[in-house]
Amino acid sequence: MKKRPSSKPAQHQRLRAVYTGRVQGVGFRHTTEAIALELGLVGWVKNLSDGRVEMVCEGPRERVESLVRRIQDSTLGPHIRKADLQWSPATGEWADFTVEFDL
Repeated sequence: MKKRPSSKPAQHQRLRAVYTGRVQGVGFRHTTEAIALELGLVGWVKNLSDGRVEMVCEGPRERVESLVRRIQDSTLGPHIRKADLQWSPATGEWADFTVEFDL
């Protein structure tokens, strides 16, 4: 995961989202990555050992909210049973959005 010095605009937010359901093995990480990159967001997405998917991303709040909506409205939506969303101030620690593979 690439890191960069903390230089974040004040309006940027961090979202930690944990998705529950049949979210592994359906292209969740790669779909999320593609949407996040299209929206210019930074962070990562990974599978968790318990079958959930975790995503942490940063960017302008409206773009992060758009990512959440687009995930729900995509072919992934029917596989999501629950999304736990936790907002906090951005830290500016990432330079891009990646798929992590550390189960």
